[in-house]
Amino acid sequence: MTAFAHLTLTDFRSYGRAELTLDGRPVFLVGPNGAGKTNLLEAISLFTAGRGLRGAALAEMGRRQPGETQGRAWAVAAVIVENGEETRVGTGVETPGAARRTVRLEGEPVPPGRLSDLQRQVWLTPAQDRLFLEGAGDRRRFLDRLVFAAEPSHAAHVSAYEKSQRERMRLLTEGPADPAWLSALEARLAEAGAQMAEARARTLAALQAEIDGRGDRPFPQARLTLTGDWERMAGEGVEFAQIEARLARSLAAARDRDAAAGRALTGPHRGDLAVIHAEKDRPAAECSTGEQKALILNLVLAQAARLSRAESQPNPILLLDEVAAHLDRRRRSALFDEIEALGLQAFLTGTDELLFEDLKGRAQGVHVDGSNPAILDTE
Repeated sequence: MTAFAHLTLTDFRSYGRAELTLDGRPVFLVGPNGAGKTNLLEAISLFTAGRGLRGAALAEMGRRQPGETQGRAWAVAAVIVENGEETRVGTGVETPGAARRTVRLEGEPVPPGRLSDLQRQVWLTPAQDRLFLEGAGDRRRFLDRLVFAAEPSHAAHVSAYEKSQRERMRLLTEGPADPAWLSALEARLAEAGAQMAEARARTLAALQAEIDGRGDRPFPQARLTLTGDWERMAGEGVEFAQIEARLARSLAAARDRDAAAGRALTGPHRGDLAVIHAEKDRPAAECSTGEQKALILNLVLAQAARLSRAESQPNPILLLDEVAAHLDRRRRSALFDEIEALGLQAFLTGTDELLFEDLKGRAQGVHVDGSNPAILDTE
């Protein structure tokens, strides 16, 4: 089992200095709105590559006192335990306004990508409540987070694709549109794009299989599809080399059209995740708010379940922000039972301790009031 055993925040968000010692069980954080519960989850989420669950800029994370115009340098440190072995890790910025954060493993600087060797994370936040109502970009980012948790190399492929895409569009719109240089960029785009499409298709197939086996849970079943041409080809078993070659040809043929539009009109950056409520045979966007939230939660739990069985990978950590309040008693109880059955460390937040009544004795409770978090007596 992989778990956070200790967490220390310094000048992070609302915390000047805070420490939390944990025993590996699930954790529920209770306190009023604005007390700093989500700040704690965000701190934990920074032990992954990227910007964490809020997607915030580094400068926003530093604590700022009244009268201070800039956030302070900040740090988050943790002890992560896997199979009884402790690893010390930390991240933060050493100067206010720094463009990049530093990551240290046992005191030595390492690339952020190394964090996935210690633990993987899956999270659900209130910002994702409108996942099925917002634009396709939000669903792509949600899916890519799921892909990344299982295949950390996916982040590098997405980054390479986006970088090459920016360079190609700069040449097309600002010039000089050198054909040889464009062909080189399109070759990079095609390689990274085909890798992205295959990884998304693999994740979607694994998630669908997991969801199909979850019929005994009180959560709505979903049918998942990817609408992008390249992901569809990957899902149909088209060979990687063929997807890569077709994408390169499509990009070359679309140069004039893309230049006129000011954006690339073909590629895996245009795909979308489609979700159907299986029992009602209706798109998720047409379902009630409660059904949409339950569908997303079932997706996240399916991801956590499949990752928990993955060999040679650390167990996932679940971050569920304000999820319990939106579930009825039956679904809350099922959620808690599943977390316990999977043997995962999960962090849940809520304003009312009564929401977690069924977790008492099985989890650690933490009271959050804006200062140092305090462990509750929940035995």
